[in-house]
Amino acid sequence: MDIKHYMQTLGRQARAASRRLARASTAEKNAALEAIASAILRDKEALLAANARDLEAARAAGLEPALLDRLTLSPKGVDSMAEGVRQIAQLPDPIGEMSDIKFRPSGIQVGKMRVPLGVIGIIYEARPNVTADAAALCLKSGNAAILRGGSEAIHANRALADLVQEGLRVAGLPPEAVQVVETTDRAAVGELITLREYVDVIVPRGGKGLIARLLAEARVPMIQHLDGNCHVYLESQADPEKALKIVENAKTQRYGTCNTAESLLVDRAVAATLLPPIAQMLSEKGVEIRGCAETQAIVANARPATEDDYYAEYLAPVISVKVVSGIDEAIAHINQYSSHHTEAIVTENHTLAMRFLREVDSSSVMINASTRFADGFEYGLGAEIGISTDKIHARGPVGLEGLTSQKWVVFGNGHVRA
Repeated sequence: MDIKHYMQTLGRQARAASRRLARASTAEKNAALEAIASAILRDKEALLAANARDLEAARAAGLEPALLDRLTLSPKGVDSMAEGVRQIAQLPDPIGEMSDIKFRPSGIQVGKMRVPLGVIGIIYEARPNVTADAAALCLKSGNAAILRGGSEAIHANRALADLVQEGLRVAGLPPEAVQVVETTDRAAVGELITLREYVDVIVPRGGKGLIARLLAEARVPMIQHLDGNCHVYLESQADPEKALKIVENAKTQRYGTCNTAESLLVDRAVAATLLPPIAQMLSEKGVEIRGCAETQAIVANARPATEDDYYAEYLAPVISVKVVSGIDEAIAHINQYSSHHTEAIVTENHTLAMRFLREVDSSSVMINASTRFADGFEYGLGAEIGISTDKIHARGPVGLEGLTSQKWVVFGNGHVRA
């Protein structure tokens, strides 16, 4: 295959399809989404069979447990995928929405209109559900999409692409509005991230290696999603019951997600009280604790933490623990070591909680809640295309609005500038 020619073709087709999608009505887009959801449910067994082929190859290749977890589709997962597409159909259509319309002294009215970004290239690893989520979000927001999933999910991604394009045809929309890159050749990524003529933005979802490559090579603007080294800080006025429940959920509900807590900070004033029951809970669930010297003095089975541990996104049953002198040290530690994804404070002190909200430099900051809530569905976005740790354009879970831009609109009645 001539990779360059192939990717240029996808780009041209996507650009042409994006023009049609930009003027598609809400009814057309919703009809396509409903048809996609129905096709996913109809072909559930075929999707599970395709996923089984991917899993067999992934196990043979020795993929890590966290990746296998992300790759796995269950019958319930397929149902959830279809439900997610239907939920996106039910969301308000942002395209064409006007805001901030104001009269100017000249007599004209000036405001803003929400418009699609155009063509979005999405590069992701494992997670076949991303194919359905990304297709649905791009479609509803009026964007064409070029999806490049990981080679480990190629069979499921191809099967989903067929269903998405079927749904587009049913609604009278161009099937090229959502295209899955058919080749697993890594050169396709290199071509996609330099297609400035056809692609308006790249959304990467993957590990540090992928992000590092894209930062070095991309010529198309990116909405970045770096790793998720999320923190939970137990402040000196933390409620012990809340602290235990939140740490348990944030760390142990799932190990392979970017909003899983990887680091625990405990105020020195309450470390001797809070750490033993939390450590016991973590140990019973098979979580390895890597702690500072004070942590090791309180938790007998804690291993010494290195500097690298405080930066780590484990995606595994491992957690770093550090005892801190108070909120100042906690905030400083988080701002230095975190990936600026999601952080939580557990405290009954409202003043300190508000300080934490203001001063922690992350895309989501929480009071008395698990970091696992950092998710497009939980935030009411319906679904997400990723979680951005950037500060420009979109930050945090990126839903429909994050896939749009605004342009200025002016209303006059024969007005001319003096």
